[in-house]
Amino acid sequence: MVVEIKYILMGVALLLLIFSFVTVQQGTIAVVTMFGKYRRIMKPGLNLRIPFFEKLNTRVSIQNRAIEMEFQAITQDQANVYFKAMLVYSVLDANEETIKNVAFKFVNQQNFIQALIRTIEGSVRGFVATKKQAEILLLRGEIVADVKESLDHTLETWGFHLIDLQLNDITFDAEITTSMAKVVASNNLKAAAENEGQALLITKTKAAEAEGNAIKISAQAEKEAAQLKGQGIALFREEVAQGMTEAAEKMKAADLDTSLILFSMWTEAVKEFAEKGTGNVIFLDGSVEGMEKTLKQMMATNTLKK
Repeated sequence: MVVEIKYILMGVALLLLIFSFVTVQQGTIAVVTMFGKYRRIMKPGLNLRIPFFEKLNTRVSIQNRAIEMEFQAITQDQANVYFKAMLVYSVLDANEETIKNVAFKFVNQQNFIQALIRTIEGSVRGFVATKKQAEILLLRGEIVADVKESLDHTLETWGFHLIDLQLNDITFDAEITTSMAKVVASNNLKAAAENEGQALLITKTKAAEAEGNAIKISAQAEKEAAQLKGQGIALFREEVAQGMTEAAEKMKAADLDTSLILFSMWTEAVKEFAEKGTGNVIFLDGSVEGMEKTLKQMMATNTLKK
């Protein structure tokens, strides 16, 4: 009988020893209660407890958690906006007070998630209600920043921290989406027309500049050609007058009649007119006085130039 009692006591002691050890997984913290009242927390690893008195009330995960959300909001100009978002959150830290808030602030984890989602939806809707439909797509970052700013303090009192809110998709009703597409298309057409007009204006301007430069160059060339032609004629006449003057002086020195020169020029002129002229009648002052007068004028011109 004594032996049986001894074995029973040994079995009870072994059972108590087994129930005295508790293993807490990495990334979690265990909350211990005794008679329904909070007592302490257990960190990851092997822990001791008072068997049958200390009870593991809950295990709190300190790892990051994610929730996908879908909700609707209405803009200032009464347009429906549909959001698809992903929320990333975690326990604020591993301190005892924080773990107590996480464990006992809500009845269960489902109630906490519901409160978190509704709070975020309300914050987004409050921000969107102050903006117009055309502004929403450009304010993705501002929406996230506003939600985080308004929720950080509330989540801290619950023992949590909002890490990130990603607005993965923002859509509108089909009618609004179609009208927005038409606005974008019309703006693109307007921009294309403006670009085409600018290109045409530049082309015409450059063409006009090129034409003006061509006319200017042509006029300059004609001017220079006329000047060169006039200079050539003047040089020719000068050379003719100088040659006639020298010939006349030589003939005078030789006691010859200078009218012979005029007679020679006269015959050459008549011959030139006859060969190249197209009329039937030629009027010339062929008198000796006329030829002498012309010679004297040419000789006087040459003398003035010298």
